[in-house]
Amino acid sequence: MIEPGTERMPSSHPGEHLAEFLQDCGLSARALGRALGIPHNRVLAILAGRRSITAETALRLGRYFGTSAEMWINLQARHDLELARVERGEVVAAEVAPRDEVTEPA
Repeated sequence: MIEPGTERMPSSHPGEHLAEFLQDCGLSARALGRALGIPHNRVLAILAGRRSITAETALRLGRYFGTSAEMWINLQARHDLELARVERGEVVAAEVAPRDEVTEPA
């Protein structure tokens, strides 16, 4: 159960981080899509938070921006995990007992 006052909002979507990179580099979504070899509407969907960064897109972003693919995929994973905690954390806590609290059959 979540204690009152400890609720957290999910971390920002990786698209927000990508938007900062684009702004800093003076790039448009169309230009980035062209550079990455992906449709610009995929870039737009990531920027809008409607699409996740896949492993392949993380590889392409890492290569292009000189970062690691892990950075991009970890941003996505952290966002997804925090969103799951907010949306389903209480349900999971109610349905799943920690291993040390489970009475196993003899």
